[in-house]
Amino acid sequence: MTGPTELTQDDVTAEIAEIAAGRTGSETQPRLDYPPYRSSLLRHPTKAPVQVDPEGLELWAPVFGERGLDPSEADLTVQHDGEAVGERMVVTGRVLDGDGRPVREQLVEVWQANAAGRYRHERDQHPAPLDPHFTGAGRCLTDADGTYRFTTIKPGPYPWRNHRNAWRPAHIHFSLFGTEFTQRMVTQMYFPGDPLFPLDPIYQSVVDPAAQARLVATYDHDVTEPEWCTGYRWDIVLTGPHATLMEASDE
Repeated sequence: MTGPTELTQDDVTAEIAEIAAGRTGSETQPRLDYPPYRSSLLRHPTKAPVQVDPEGLELWAPVFGERGLDPSEADLTVQHDGEAVGERMVVTGRVLDGDGRPVREQLVEVWQANAAGRYRHERDQHPAPLDPHFTGAGRCLTDADGTYRFTTIKPGPYPWRNHRNAWRPAHIHFSLFGTEFTQRMVTQMYFPGDPLFPLDPIYQSVVDPAAQARLVATYDHDVTEPEWCTGYRWDIVLTGPHATLMEASDE
């Protein structure tokens, strides 16, 4: 069997193309068993889920609400004494249910790599510089209109070990909590026009092009601020046929 480090991008791209050519109908969720994404073969469940009483579980699971949040936590560029390096930007959008209604007071959390494509995490060994003025994590609550808003730095792409010369497109991880921990949903937001989209087996594990498009933010010049930052808009739909794709587990 060929190991991940022996596979080339051409090998993986050919696998992605073969799967895409065989797709039939609409698929609204990423494939759990997607061979080009090597670790997906080991990470997806192989046994039926254990049934639990959701009401009983919520008696001891954490509860999240508006208490304990400071508005400054939504600005990832002011968490240290100095200026974070990179393209400053605002990312905003609305959290909606399947009928287009705003989801109010929704806890939204984000985490991301810095402008050089490195996470502030001990397991990230990418030899790119850490930014002492950027941690890469923030959170906020949606307002009455379901709107969230973060000020941050555009993350850089980074290598990973799925195959030789594998690179992930720039992205931001989003986590959304309902009123209980058991309702947590995790997804990723991408940036328009990224040349790594067709090469990335994680992005391509969402085999439906329409569903892929729902993971990509839109550049919005009305959100862009003069002499200050660029702006992107990305709405998150929690249910229904146009729901934003969510991950089964964190990357």
